[in-house]
Amino acid sequence: MKETVENHSIKAIAIYLPQFHPIPENDMWWGKGFTEWTNVTRSKPKFKGHYQPHLPADLGFYDLRLLETHIDQANLAKQYGIHGFCYYHYWFNGKLLLEQPLHLVLKNKEIDMPFCLCWANENWTRRWDGFDNQVLQPQQYSIEDDKEHIQYLINFFQDERYIKIDGKPVFLMYRSESHPDINTAVDIWREQAKLAGFPDLFLIRVENFEKNIDPKLHGFDAGLEFAPDFFDLGSSATYINPTKDKLEKFLHKKKIVRNEYFDNTVYLYSALMETTLAKEERTYKYFRSVCPSWDNSARRQSGATIYKDSTPELFETWLKIAAQMTVSTFRESERFIFINAWNEWGEGCHLEPDQKWGHAYLQAVKNVLNS
Repeated sequence: MKETVENHSIKAIAIYLPQFHPIPENDMWWGKGFTEWTNVTRSKPKFKGHYQPHLPADLGFYDLRLLETHIDQANLAKQYGIHGFCYYHYWFNGKLLLEQPLHLVLKNKEIDMPFCLCWANENWTRRWDGFDNQVLQPQQYSIEDDKEHIQYLINFFQDERYIKIDGKPVFLMYRSESHPDINTAVDIWREQAKLAGFPDLFLIRVENFEKNIDPKLHGFDAGLEFAPDFFDLGSSATYINPTKDKLEKFLHKKKIVRNEYFDNTVYLYSALMETTLAKEERTYKYFRSVCPSWDNSARRQSGATIYKDSTPELFETWLKIAAQMTVSTFRESERFIFINAWNEWGEGCHLEPDQKWGHAYLQAVKNVLNS
């Protein structure tokens, strides 16, 4: 008898950005008081029918230094069937960035929400204003740092709310391929986790850049699809705007000044969904991911990637199919599906209610998980 979503538990994990509070480094790099809301509130439509800015509804322009904000987020997420949050974690050779919300969660058990961590192990650059090559905070690696890092992480793993699979804390790494000695690091992490009393770790590498790498080659247990997948769009994810070469010739011939629509890449959300679902099956354990929308034009004056015409109905369809794939692939204790994201407001990618759609995307999650 074929398994269905109806008689199995799918656990939805929403990826969570802890950027919504000021820190000294952002004050220095971007200006006093900078947070992700700075990008969000200054965003404008780039072409006719372009949905910008994305502005919050129920939770408002919150500050993640406030305990009440975290409690409200957890209550809202649970109301619609979200199992837990996966917080981005920023570690640079012992230096932490944006750590205050995570420490607040760890300290306050009244934030009644399962969680796990994803090490966002990239250099911090001036990507948001177009200077990708200007490094603000470098990411460097060493075995001694790996030892120090795992001791810090064990404080989170020991929390009863921390998400585990068969007793193993779930830990994600954004770019495992960037670590020059990742296998040694993983050996250290697993050994220290066992010394701390855990049966092992459950390690997931995010597939955003280097793809189709068997996670076992890096010592990991599984891969995670990243939605949207910018590097595997396929033939169906066609541009809404013309190709760059044809466009430049047309503009030159007609003596038309370039505008912002042509300086960005615009795709159909429906094509993104179809292309992602049509990917070739992996030969290894591979968690599925979906996104309610994507539009990072709030962060970029030009060169943005925009997926046009997302709707809660399309998102619900995508999530339902991904959930069915998860049921057919994973045993019950591993049936996790990741949603990118809970609150990536600067990338137009959020389950949190906005002023256009309200709770509609959250309701789509509830519809699928309760069906």
